[in-house]
Amino acid sequence: MYLIRSYYPGDAGEVDALAVLAFSQYACFYDDWPGLREKLHNMSKLAETGDLFVAECGGRLLGAVAYIPPGAKAAIFRREWAVMRMLVVAPDARGRGIGRALLDFCLERARWDGAAEFALHTSPIMKDALRLYLRAGFRLSHEVPPFHGVPYGVYVRRIDEIMLNPAECSISMAGEYLGSGN
Repeated sequence: MYLIRSYYPGDAGEVDALAVLAFSQYACFYDDWPGLREKLHNMSKLAETGDLFVAECGGRLLGAVAYIPPGAKAAIFRREWAVMRMLVVAPDARGRGIGRALLDFCLERARWDGAAEFALHTSPIMKDALRLYLRAGFRLSHEVPPFHGVPYGVYVRRIDEIMLNPAECSISMAGEYLGSGN
């Protein structure tokens, strides 16, 4: 069992370490891994421009994600889109539905915010993440310039296509989601 909750400033060190750990399997693909690692180690700073949510079990953070509401954001995204950034799950916690739960939490938040579309960016090197997003209905909108030598694309889906199964999750916009992982 895990809980998705709002990020607290005291989570910063663990969130930043989790981001580096989650991306470390891709280190050999990036032409400047030390530079990227430094950026990843600042994931908690995304709380300055959006909302961070974490998946927690037994006092340990298993995953994290940033949600950016419609409005000002990086040039690769349209202003009217709600955006998800940096979905990360601890390698030893993958396969328990945590990534999907964090994605669904952000999608539901976007619906509550009145967004018509929801976007994210990912790379084909992240095969499991890309498969998750495609299964969730995301489609490639456009490619963006490579990031540290790795190709990336922006993927989008309409919010009105979202149909969460209430029997599978309990989401409250107070910042909590109770999920059951294997």
